[in-house]
Amino acid sequence: MAFRDGQRWDDRYSRRGPAPADAVGPPAVFAPHVDHFPSAGTALDVACGQGFATVWLALRGMEAWGLDVSSVAIGHAAAVARSRNVAPRCRFDVADLDGGLPPGPPVDVLLCHLFRDRRLDRQFVDRLAPGGLLAVAALSEVGAQPGPYRAGRGELAAAFADLDVIASGEADGTAWLLARR
Repeated sequence: MAFRDGQRWDDRYSRRGPAPADAVGPPAVFAPHVDHFPSAGTALDVACGQGFATVWLALRGMEAWGLDVSSVAIGHAAAVARSRNVAPRCRFDVADLDGGLPPGPPVDVLLCHLFRDRRLDRQFVDRLAPGGLLAVAALSEVGAQPGPYRAGRGELAAAFADLDVIASGEADGTAWLLARR
C-alpha cells in the first residue's frame, strides 16, 4: 500500500515541479495561532509534503524534521530549506507511516496537516515532550461528503481528549486542533 501511495504522490509532485520558496509558512488553518508555536526546540512535521511548514518552523528557530511518503516531495522540501538558508536546521526523510512513526526523541511541536491515520493518534501524543504542542488538521466529513480519510464530527477532539485544547474547529470539509500536552 505505501509503495503505491509513494508512487502516486511522486507523480503528483513531479507534475507540480519544484516548490516555490515563497510558499513557506504555517498551514492556513494555524496562521491565526502562530503565537502558540515555539521559536526554539524540536519539531516533527508528519506528511510534510514539499516542506513549507517544516521550513517555516526552522525559520522560527526550531530544529525541524519532515516526513513524507513521496521521495519527490522530500527532494523539493530539501531544496526549499537550502534556498531559505535553514538546511542545517532541517532534516527530511521518506517514511512509510503504515508501520507508525519512526523512532525518535520527544518533540516540542508535532504538526500533521491534511493527513489522517487514526493508528498514529496515540503515537502523536506519546511523541510530544511535556508542554509540547500538537497541531493537527484533517479532511473532515463536517461540511463535506464522508470518506475513508475524513475525520468524523468530533473525532479529533475525542482522539486527543487527554491534551489541553488551545483552539479547534470543524467546517467546510476541514477539522483541526491545536493542543498542548
